[in-house]
Amino acid sequence: METIVGKQSIQFQKAPHIVSAASIVGKKEGEGPLGKLFDRVEEDPMLGQDTWEEAESALQKQAAMLAVEKAGPGCSPVRYLFAGDLLGQLIATSFGLMDLQIPLFGLYGACSTIGEALMLAAMTVQGGYSESVMALTSSHFGSAEKQFRFPLEYGGQRPLAATWTVTGSGAFVLAPTGGKARISGATPGKVVDYGVKDSLNMGACMAPAACDTICSHLEDFGRKPSDYDAVITGDLGSVGQAILIDLARERGYDLSGRHLDCGMLIYDAQAQDTHAGGSGCGCSAVTLAAHILPKIEAGQWKRVLFVPTGALLSTVSFNEGQSVPGIAHALVIEHC
Repeated sequence: METIVGKQSIQFQKAPHIVSAASIVGKKEGEGPLGKLFDRVEEDPMLGQDTWEEAESALQKQAAMLAVEKAGPGCSPVRYLFAGDLLGQLIATSFGLMDLQIPLFGLYGACSTIGEALMLAAMTVQGGYSESVMALTSSHFGSAEKQFRFPLEYGGQRPLAATWTVTGSGAFVLAPTGGKARISGATPGKVVDYGVKDSLNMGACMAPAACDTICSHLEDFGRKPSDYDAVITGDLGSVGQAILIDLARERGYDLSGRHLDCGMLIYDAQAQDTHAGGSGCGCSAVTLAAHILPKIEAGQWKRVLFVPTGALLSTVSFNEGQSVPGIAHALVIEHC
């Protein structure tokens, strides 16, 4: 079987297994529809730290340690980390994982980071560069609002198209064997820019990239949406979902019966006042760990296309009047 598929996809000849997953979230996430599925719910949004950024670092460290613990003594020691977050220069990651003393590849894909991390971790395992690799990411409502929007003390109003940044961290250990789910293929995404400049409407910014990656994946593998039990994006929310379905239909693919979105699964938008849904690096990571992966491991879903999405903006680009490009990375996760 060929490793390179179509124009931009990868078929893993020896599909790496996901041998463990850990999810740690904040109080609001614990109160949502998936609350009972997370490994740990932190009632204190500061996690006993002095700043939001330190709290996010603590989330990452806890998730990483829990994933190693759940992998068990039979799993080889983690040799490399692929990780990232939303903060400038990845400070949640570097400060959070520093004490683990494991070689780190710091990644930035905005909210798509867990897709990038899992893809590169899978490539590393299949290439024989390590028996055990970890992929993880995080986000925190307080630190994200502080960096990208307004300090929480302002009490700023959010438009209905806005999403709520998830406080949470998801970590995964990959190895050649030993799990009940495996990553059998991947489609790295391209940067797609439709010229949207509304930084509070992440769904509109990211939906074109999600469509491009999903359609490219289906074309590369010669598959249809019905070949998957679900096509699950990262954090388009309700606004982005509608745009994605319309765009995909224009390219000849009907996603309406298969599409789910992590941002719409993690919160009850009405009861929790999260407007369009959830977002942030942690959104798709903890939803995969707590909700999607267990269904695959149990055989309820045989094959899923997992497509974390990201909006590639910074405070600098936004203040200079730039648009908000998007990116999405697709992973085929199968029961084994």
